[in-house]
Amino acid sequence: MSYNLKKKTEICCYHCGESCSEGVFSLGDKNFCCAGCKAVFEILYSKDLCNYYNIDEKAGIKLKDSVSVRKFDYLDDENIKKKLIEFTDKKLSSVSFKIPGIHCSSCIWLLEKLYKLNEGILSSKVNFLKKNISIVFDNTKVSLKDIVIILTSIGYEPLINLDESEQDTGIKSSFNKSLITKIGIAGFCMGNIMLFSFPEYFGLNIKSDNSLRQIFNYLNLILSLPVLFYCSSDYFKSAFNGLKNKFLNIDFPISLGLAAMFVRSLYEILIFGNAGFSDSLAGLVFLLLLGKLFQNKTYETLNFERDYRSYLPISVSVKKSGNLKSVPVINLKTGDRIVIRNNEIIPADSILFSGTGNIDYSFVTGESFPEQKVLGEIIYAGGRHFGGAIELEIVRTVSQSYLTQLWNDKAFEKKKQTDFNNITNQVSRYFTVVILLIAIASAVYWLPVDINLALNAFTTVLIIACPCALALTAPFALGNAVRIFGRNKFYLKNSGVVEELSAADAIVFDKTGTITNSRDVSIKFTGSALKLCEQAMVKSLVKNSTHPLSRLIYESIDISDTFNVKDFSETVSEGISGTVEGNIIKLGSLSFLLESLDYGYENLKNEITKSAFTTNVFLSIDNQIKGFFSFNNKYRDGLSKVVSELNENYELSLISGDNNSEKSNLKKIFTEDNNLLFNQTPQDKLNYIKALQANGSNVIMIGDGLNDAGALKQSNTGISVSEDITNFSPASDALIDASVFYKLNSFLKFSKHTIAIIKICFVISFIYNVIGLYLASQGTFSPLIAAVLMPINSISIILIVIGATNFSAKKLKLK
Repeated sequence: MSYNLKKKTEICCYHCGESCSEGVFSLGDKNFCCAGCKAVFEILYSKDLCNYYNIDEKAGIKLKDSVSVRKFDYLDDENIKKKLIEFTDKKLSSVSFKIPGIHCSSCIWLLEKLYKLNEGILSSKVNFLKKNISIVFDNTKVSLKDIVIILTSIGYEPLINLDESEQDTGIKSSFNKSLITKIGIAGFCMGNIMLFSFPEYFGLNIKSDNSLRQIFNYLNLILSLPVLFYCSSDYFKSAFNGLKNKFLNIDFPISLGLAAMFVRSLYEILIFGNAGFSDSLAGLVFLLLLGKLFQNKTYETLNFERDYRSYLPISVSVKKSGNLKSVPVINLKTGDRIVIRNNEIIPADSILFSGTGNIDYSFVTGESFPEQKVLGEIIYAGGRHFGGAIELEIVRTVSQSYLTQLWNDKAFEKKKQTDFNNITNQVSRYFTVVILLIAIASAVYWLPVDINLALNAFTTVLIIACPCALALTAPFALGNAVRIFGRNKFYLKNSGVVEELSAADAIVFDKTGTITNSRDVSIKFTGSALKLCEQAMVKSLVKNSTHPLSRLIYESIDISDTFNVKDFSETVSEGISGTVEGNIIKLGSLSFLLESLDYGYENLKNEITKSAFTTNVFLSIDNQIKGFFSFNNKYRDGLSKVVSELNENYELSLISGDNNSEKSNLKKIFTEDNNLLFNQTPQDKLNYIKALQANGSNVIMIGDGLNDAGALKQSNTGISVSEDITNFSPASDALIDASVFYKLNSFLKFSKHTIAIIKICFVISFIYNVIGLYLASQGTFSPLIAAVLMPINSISIILIVIGATNFSAKKLKLK
């Protein structure tokens, strides 16, 4: 029999741009990779929204599954609706959703025209940076469930989970609003005070009406009141709390300087009719608040603190009396029968009641390939099922499942100290005492000579020595570092993480998904070379299987033609078989194939021994073993260089939940001094980090997924490697986009440079204070000059730290 087979030519989907590797769905002259993409196009075409494709070519998002209306039944639950809907009355309601799929201008254009898809939707606004959409709708015409179905049907399924629906972000929001309000008030007062002070700046003497000058001075004094008592209130509160706890923090000398400046201004204006220092006071507070805003600016689109609920669906289908009902996961009880479909996550420990389970535990164990489960086996929470629908019976509720045990460790109870004021607070302990002693000594020294000279010396010392430059150095340097990291796709939870990164001396890597690319699986066939017709037969057989390894084999065979398969059979945990063009084709474990005949096995014995610990799928044609497919995740680009660079300054370890099949390859990358551990449970990883810390190491843990969450939290700095930063992120201190993993050493060097810059600026500020204090203590240094020099010093420090950190980043080839 002869075959005229063609090599596959790539056809791209008109909607999403992906390759139509699993078949072509055509509509006119347009080709689609799946029925989902075709359906989205038809929806857009029917509503005259095809301009979507003109704004950004191939802007669409591939639908992973067909839209199941039943999947969103939980949105009819009144309790769930109350948590999600922001406002509602008898007719109008508003809701906001996070949509990770928003990625270009076409997405914004389409999502802001949802009213064309359903007349009940009145308006929709997209926040691109936060990947949020806010929708106002007529609740008499369209329901919350209908809106989610519409979004999902066009490829923009909202990200809804238990953690986010119960999360209260009001405290953070109100804090940011309060800070911005204070900055606005301080800026307003500063601008107006400077406006009223123009005659003083230019040395003008308003002889015609001296009362006008007095009015300006009083207005300046009035404008300085909200600056002192409202805008700078946090500094006074912090200083007072520090005193209560017998601790002098950096806010105490700042408060002392601000108070001295205000009191001296009050004295000058009311007693002598002079201008005072209200402009310097307002300007200084304005700069301090800007520094605080810079310090507190974080990446709100990223969620670093997620517990086990973030991994679970918000609802699941429960089978009662033969009917399926969508029930929130938190309401599941022991004994409930649930139905799990393809690509859904098991929410609680269960026993398989019907169907065949293909469970991927990679988030829990780190093992990258699925396990097949048979009737009666227990399936743990957190596993993802691939294949046809299965029925499970809950044996433990969500809160009691294996998945939650990870969060019972004390590592998740402790609050990490990420406040970068550690350095400045240490300095302030001695700084405040020294300044007070110098100020008092100067006053006492000059008091017998001239009381005004003594007063000048006292207030000038307090004003000029205000440690604002110290207070501004850290937030601006670290804040700018966070901004530079973010531009390079390395996202820090807060500025304090930079300090932790710079202090690290040990790095622990996870393997699967961290140093390997989980989206790029290497498939190798070892054995007799397969003819084109044999490849087509294999592809035809695996096309009938839903097992993930079958899908990988299917995609790896670069042939477009397939044949019909007869007598297809799939044996759980063993393999598949069928008759293709009169040939018996088998794929599966070696024992599955050897049930018939072991001819050809001897020729492969050596290769099998070498690959004994990899994932292998053996192939036989007409009872002759042809070889086997082996699967491995590829290492990330630049891994060898990264490890080599880090080995110079850090103690490196690798700890994995996978078997040791890759140990020989990893030894070529890591050195003999590096500790390589395999078959490690999540608890093992957590304990390993604790052991390193007990030996005095400052540990960075780099991982991904749930199995690393405990170790990430326990480590001094936890870095999560993510293929998509808008989706799942474990409880970590930083996220690094997988595409920039090769820059890891540069990021760590930059963190060290940033801390060095802060220390250098501290030295500069110290020298300034020494010179200033010497001049001030002489009694001849005017408080006015001190009030002018203080903000100049602060501004110069800001320019130095920003310029130096930008230069350091450029030197390390960071954006």
